[in-house]
Amino acid sequence: MDAIVKKFPGADATDDKTKNRPTQEDAEDAVRVLLRWAGDNPDREGLLDTPKRVAKAYRELFSGYDIDAKDVLGTFFEEVGGYDDIILVRDIPFFSHCEHHMVPIIGKAHVAYLPNGRVLGLSKIARVVEVFGRRLQTQETMTAQIASAIETTLKPRGVAVMIDAEHMCMSMRGVQKQGSTTLTTSFTGAFKKDPAEQARFMSMVRNR
Repeated sequence: MDAIVKKFPGADATDDKTKNRPTQEDAEDAVRVLLRWAGDNPDREGLLDTPKRVAKAYRELFSGYDIDAKDVLGTFFEEVGGYDDIILVRDIPFFSHCEHHMVPIIGKAHVAYLPNGRVLGLSKIARVVEVFGRRLQTQETMTAQIASAIETTLKPRGVAVMIDAEHMCMSMRGVQKQGSTTLTTSFTGAFKKDPAEQARFMSMVRNR
């Protein structure tokens, strides 16, 4: 049977998060202050356009603040031939930034859910990872946010999220342990209640 495309209630709602945002000029001035604080001269030739470039880059790197996950998850499919087993999208590459030091977090996310009569387009799962990744984050919070967004909007029988990432705040500074990664998980519904479902998710993630 052909899929029926529907929209989640409230998916078109907007929230003005930018009314108190500093201007582009404010952001560029802040970069100049940081350059002087670091010991360099923002007026030298090589740094003249750096404040503008940094502000532009930050707008892209932190674009997740301008996107509501409900909008990303706003469309689903019904009547998909009765399929009700695990749907897993694994090895979703992402980058984020540590909210403590504002340095990169680089890793992969694995996201699964047990459908309850409706499914998402596969690309939407990757987009949800990107929405939360493009914000200042802790890995623990990001893992929970992805699971909660899918749980709240899709209402599946369960959601499982695993993130494996390297934190540059450990690799570039502090203990400077390059190559060490952090693993976090979040489970809801059947994945939280049934150890067998958790084990099945883990096996599907790890088996290639």
